[in-house]
Amino acid sequence: MAGGIEGLAIVDDVPGEFAERVIESYHARPNERYALALSGGETARRCYERLAEDAGTQIDWWKVDVYWGDERCVPHDHVDSNYRLAREALLDRVGAANATHLMRCAEVDAYQLRIGDLGRFDLIHLGLGPDGHTASLFPQSTALDADPGRLVTLNHDPLGNNPYERMTLTFAGIARARQVVFTVMGDEKADALAKVSRGEDVPAARVRAERCVWLVDQPAASLL
Repeated sequence: MAGGIEGLAIVDDVPGEFAERVIESYHARPNERYALALSGGETARRCYERLAEDAGTQIDWWKVDVYWGDERCVPHDHVDSNYRLAREALLDRVGAANATHLMRCAEVDAYQLRIGDLGRFDLIHLGLGPDGHTASLFPQSTALDADPGRLVTLNHDPLGNNPYERMTLTFAGIARARQVVFTVMGDEKADALAKVSRGEDVPAARVRAERCVWLVDQPAASLL
């Protein structure tokens, strides 16, 4: 444990470390197929561009099933769509994946069933918002208290800091991960990360999985 966060690693190159963790996780997968859930935001974009660059022949993308941890309720070609970000930064660059399971806000129950059939994610990538949210689990939002059997739900930010209605994995859905990798960059995330370190009741501090890793740069770690 470092800085009060188990699995914390303060690194100079967050995208590079992220790519390395995904490649390691892929090679350690217990099944032929590999289930990867993606995130959104500019840190995620940089991580996926680096993964596409570093993976090379180390990942057979035809064995990878791609999911999302959350999505905005916008068209998938919208500039704010997490799918569009992942497509531009990663999927178009590696050629293809075995399957891409897009989140559609009109099909929450279908995604719930798909995750139930999947069983376990090999790796879920998450970020951290300045307000302490992760995925689209916002402070004071209804999704924080979702029924344990609910793996995915619709949610919105009741404080109005994040636009759009969202579709998101719940804490129970995230807990199905063999590994969760948080990537946190920039001093604007420092206060939120310090709250997680102190064990304050912010959404990101409530994430549980078989293993959680926090890849954090020096500015984000400045208040630890």
